[in-house]
Formats: sequence, structure tokens, C-alpha cells
Amino acid sequence: MLLPAVALALLFQYLPMLGIVIAFQNFKPWTGFLHSQWVGLDQFRSMFDRLDSRQVIANTLIIACLKIAFIIAVPAAFALLLNEIRRMAFKRLVQTLVYLPHFLSWVILGSILIDLLSPDGGLVNRMLAGLFGIKPVFFLGDGDWFRFTAVVSHIWKEFGYSTIIYLASLAGINPSLYEAAEVDGASRWKQTLHITLPALLPIITVCATLELSNILNAGFDQIFNLYNPLVYAKGDIIDTFVYRTGILGNNMSFASAIGLFKSVISCVLVVLVYQLAKRAANYRIF
Repeated sequence: MLLPAVALALLFQYLPMLGIVIAFQNFKPWTGFLHSQWVGLDQFRSMFDRLDSRQVIANTLIIACLKIAFIIAVPAAFALLLNEIRRMAFKRLVQTLVYLPHFLSWVILGSILIDLLSPDGGLVNRMLAGLFGIKPVFFLGDGDWFRFTAVVSHIWKEFGYSTIIYLASLAGINPSLYEAAEVDGASRWKQTLHITLPALLPIITVCATLELSNILNAGFDQIFNLYNPLVYAKGDIIDTFVYRTGILGNNMSFASAIGLFKSVISCVLVVLVYQLAKRAANYRIF
């Protein structure tokens, strides 16, 4: 029964790893792996010498760190607020509404955001002009605004789904703790501060440490569907740079070197954050 799954894993996960060798070659498709010139670590040296490569790595770190920070804080805060709602019908309605964006692809959401944020008649800019008299903002054409838009739209899409983890943790808190606190005269804020937050701290620690392994993943699907040449300086990330360099620019070796660099760093981070999660929150996979 395991044979088909093992075969698919070997075919699509492990066999393509043989292509890593082109990161150490001056690869030409018409000469193939066996006859392309070996250049050792030249592609990696070129990666760190090029200004655009360093800028791409910096962009990735900035965007990914902002996403990680907010995608931990916002769902936790929202779960605490949602947990205070006593009308179950309204609570379920809110949960459904905030979960929904997670199931939409960035192709769809990207098109929606481009229309909403357009400086030429977009709904957001019309509201800003009508309510506050602000001139149209080029959200997807200005580098600083693009980073802000990328982070906010990512949070809007994913925070509802991430809230499930915290709601499940809240459901596991012993109700007798709250009853005892009420008897002692503790307010809802005091109960949240001394019961709810300490109970959430282990799962917050686990989520935070595991998210650190994605510090070089700033979201290819999102950035690819939203960015344009105007924001390459501050919005281009490693994955989109690899796509443009390797696929569009036909420089397979250089793109593979960047991708391999990212994969090695990500693998090291996965091991480190797993050790941190095991020590800080007793989180174990095995």
C-alpha cells in the first residue's frame, strides 16, 4: 500500500534533487549535465557580489520577518476577542467570514487587490480621498507601500485560519479556573491576564519558533501576483528573483545557486527551531 506513495516521493521529491549539480556548473541546456563546464563555487560568489542579489535577500528577510511577527500576534489577539463572544450564532458567523480568504488563491485575491488599490479610481483611494482628502496612493507601485500592502494582505488572508490553533488551545482550558477566579473577585481582564494568556503561552511559543523556519519564504504566490518592475528594488524576493533569473533570463546555474542557498539555510533553521520548540514548549514530533 505504501509503494505508490514512496514511488511518487522518489519521482517528484528526490529524483529532481540531482539537478542541484547545475549550481556548480555553467549549465547549458544543449550540453546537459554531463558536458557542462564545472565552475565550483563561482555562482555562489557571484550571488554575494551582485548588488541585486543582496537586495533581494534583504527584501526577503524584511517582508518575511514582518509577516511572521504579525501572523503570530494578530491571530492570538483575535482568538482572545472571539473567545469572549457568548452568542454562538454570531461567533460562528465571524469565524466563517475570517476563515474564508484562506481558501482563495492569490491569483484571485491579487486581481481583487489590484482593482481595489488602483490609484486611478480604486475603491480604497476613493474612500481615502472622500473621507480624509488624501491624494491617491500608489500602493502597488511604490516600494515602501508595496511592503506594507504585502504584509497587511497576507495577514488578512491567513489570520482567520491561524486563529483555529489558538481557539483549540482556549477550549482546552479548565473552566474551574475561571470559576475560582470569579469567586475571588477577578474581573474578565484579570482572568485573561492570569489564566488565558499563560495557557496560550506554550502554543504561541511553538508557533513562533516554527514560523522562524520560514524566514526566507516571503510568499512567492502573493508577491508574483502583486509586484511589478516599479517595486523590484524593495518588493523582489528570493523566489521571484530565482524565477526571473532562471526561467525568464535562462541563467539556470545562477538561479539554482540562489535556490540551493535558500534551501540549506531553511533546512538549518528548521532543525534549530525544532530544538528551540522542544526546549521552550516541550514540542516533539518524534
